[in-house]
Amino acid sequence: MDTELAELVARIRVLEEEVEKKLEERRASFQYSIDHHRIVFEESVRQQHRRLKVGLLSFLRHSPALYILSAPAVYALILPIVLLDLCVSIFQIICFPLWGVPKASRSDYVVIDRHYLAYLNGVQKLNCIYCSYANGVIAFTTEIAGRTEHFWCPIKHARKVHNPHRYYEGFLDYGDGVDYEEKLRKQRQDIVRKK
Repeated sequence: MDTELAELVARIRVLEEEVEKKLEERRASFQYSIDHHRIVFEESVRQQHRRLKVGLLSFLRHSPALYILSAPAVYALILPIVLLDLCVSIFQIICFPLWGVPKASRSDYVVIDRHYLAYLNGVQKLNCIYCSYANGVIAFTTEIAGRTEHFWCPIKHARKVHNPHRYYEGFLDYGDGVDYEEKLRKQRQDIVRKK
């Protein structure tokens, strides 16, 4: 990666850290703490949340019929998502040690904690668990695929890629075949060193 591009990427990282600090400040204003992965709200906040909760019957009565009718299509995806989770986990367990690539921690991606929110009813909590799991598995899969791509074929695409994984910026430029094998060896060393 050339110096100018590396500087831009470094500035992006600094901005991402600033965004995270601002989000942390906002989180503090909601008066909760995390105790062994469990979210604990102050009692006054929990009481306020309980008062804000919409009852299940009222929630269903005010939900558009098309939303309710689409629920089976949404929840039918649970089987392929669970299968993807299983396959990707097995893939990383088998392949990453063989290549020397560090394993991704599934719990960093599959985060399920919205069910602690007392202002959600049972259906809303179930929906949140489902979405957290599905999006977490996709993020976990993206991380494993990104590490795999970094090891085997770290070349940028000719066309713009929307929302590439975090390794993509450091990939080799499309069309730069000079010393490709040497550059590939260095790319592999980079991902293996992250252990």
